[in-house]
Amino acid sequence: MTTLGIIGAGHIGSQVARAAVAHGYDVVIANSRGPETLADLVAELGPRATAATPAEAGAAGEVVVVTVPLHALDRIPVEPLAGKIVLDTNNYYFERDGHIEALDRGETTTSELLQQHLPTSKVVKAFNHIGAADITTTGSPAGTPDRRALATAGDDADAVDFVTRFYDEIGFDTVNVGPLSESWRVERDRPAYVVRQNAEELAANLAIANRLP
Repeated sequence: MTTLGIIGAGHIGSQVARAAVAHGYDVVIANSRGPETLADLVAELGPRATAATPAEAGAAGEVVVVTVPLHALDRIPVEPLAGKIVLDTNNYYFERDGHIEALDRGETTTSELLQQHLPTSKVVKAFNHIGAADITTTGSPAGTPDRRALATAGDDADAVDFVTRFYDEIGFDTVNVGPLSESWRVERDRPAYVVRQNAEELAANLAIANRLP
């Protein structure tokens, strides 16, 4: 079974860890404050989970989830993630991150910024438009009528395939937005952001999204 490295143990990171462990994955999770601060979370997750530094989590994970604030992307270790699939959960909150002109002008996306920072990794969008608590509470088995759907976007087919499989395992259908350059369609303030939708509804919301306000 795949080991997930998770860099960022906040709301999204801890919930992805819970979902992964519940479906048989091993998890190595890190935050910016040190492994010792994750003792309670690791105890809750059980023997499949280990606390580590970001570099250690990146090295241990066959697939790595990066779920840190956008302003902290430059602190993500590069070499341990080389050649690996990297799930980007980020959204741009200028109130938190400060204004980034290229994002304000619609010239790039948060996932493309992470891809620039990790040039040899296979960055793919995941888990950015669902409330953290919903990750472990709103999934359902494949074939369930009106099953909730989540979006992904990526330039690497293997990375998109992994997210599609992982979503399905933890209870969600998938809609592929396309390349990273199109991942803005599922980000903050767009119709698909943090609403419950099935695959047909999600595809429709992605289609009507505007690039700029």
